[in-house]
Amino acid sequence: MGILSSILAACAGERPSNLGVHDNRLSVCPSTPNCVSSQEPDERHRIAPLAFDGDADVAFAHLKQILARRNDTTIIEEHTGYLRVELRTTFFVDDGEFLLDRVERAIHVRSSSRLGYSDLGKNRNRMEEIRREFSLTKPTP
Repeated sequence: MGILSSILAACAGERPSNLGVHDNRLSVCPSTPNCVSSQEPDERHRIAPLAFDGDADVAFAHLKQILARRNDTTIIEEHTGYLRVELRTTFFVDDGEFLLDRVERAIHVRSSSRLGYSDLGKNRNRMEEIRREFSLTKPTP
């Protein structure tokens, strides 16, 4: 059991220290293709933010409910208008971030692998799953 725990811990990687909000922006993606962000200018990394109508706080609470229901997601850090989550696959941990933009009526997203070069599209696919659920479900009080 000790060897398996060590292997799984190695696959999880270290939590990056550069995450968070810097000048109202999420961290820049590395040059590797295993990161997506709605604030990146290049197509390789760019993904659309979560758009919403109505009250911004209700939309952000709705996102938090969706994330809390997912069995692969753990909320690690929460501040007003910001969430940082760990997103787990069988062996790996990715870092996700969500930033509320009241002016643009959007929630910016960023998801990045901790390890490796390519994620075979996992971060993009997972953010699109979250987008579909966000757009197809209604907030609950």
